Amino acid sequence: MDVHVNDVLKMKKPHPCGSYTFYCLRVGMDFKLKCTVCGHEIMLPRQRAEKNIKRIIRDGEEINPYKQ
Repeated sequence: MDVHVNDVLKMKKPHPCGSYTFYCLRVGMDFKLKCTVCGHEIMLPRQRAEKNIKRIIRDGEEINPYKQ
């Protein structure tokens, strides 16, 4: 999967705050993600993160964190 730093990732399941979107802060064996709504940062193993990504949002696309 082609994920870069500063991409916005739309996940299949929401964060407890209700947001489906996360900023990608770090890519490697682990992904460091930051919630677009509450700002909580999490680290996920690459395999688990790639499994849960629904869509990658690049520059210029509209972001609605609460809409699935």
